[in-house]
Amino acid sequence: MKKAKMKTIGITGGVGSGKSELLSYIRNHYPCEIVLADDLAKELQEPGKACYAPLVELLGKDIVGEDGRILKAAMADRIFGDSELLVKVNALIHPAVAEEILHRRDIAKKNEKILLFFIEAALLIENGFDKICDEMWYIYVSESVRRERLKRSRGYSEEKITAVMDSQLSENEFRKSCQIVVDNRGALSESIRQIDQILEAYRWQK
Repeated sequence: MKKAKMKTIGITGGVGSGKSELLSYIRNHYPCEIVLADDLAKELQEPGKACYAPLVELLGKDIVGEDGRILKAAMADRIFGDSELLVKVNALIHPAVAEEILHRRDIAKKNEKILLFFIEAALLIENGFDKICDEMWYIYVSESVRRERLKRSRGYSEEKITAVMDSQLSENEFRKSCQIVVDNRGALSESIRQIDQILEAYRWQK
């Protein structure tokens, strides 16, 4: 029996919008694979992985700890305030992440049990990952609610929250680039209801 066509879905949204919690539900209830771009970027910086040697060559061996791994704090200090160096670092990491995502998607396509392939990234649109998705979801939460969540759950100051939010797309830009909007302002059960309604409608790639 031929496998149903796998759907690639990008999930994005501003910081504090609750993407991780919703993806946890999807992972436990649907035949899917989920790739978190930030986690994948960290994985590719491990010794022997695609970004390790190029980053050490670019930033210097002083970013490497005694265990041979890249020290995140040392790497951040090296980049801080140097916009040109940041551009070079991103030019190494982002293409490697995109290539690995495509590789994992190709593997998932051959797995009969995987019908949904989710890519999650705060900078999904900015980094061009939306171009490899069949559909884009925007997890919407108002700025005021996100601010309260970030203060409560992560202990962020107002200044840090503002700085992070200012570095991300506006609500209008998110909505313009996404076909599906999940309103995650209220109870988790309501967000889950929306997700079930969306995904059950596929049943399954008629």
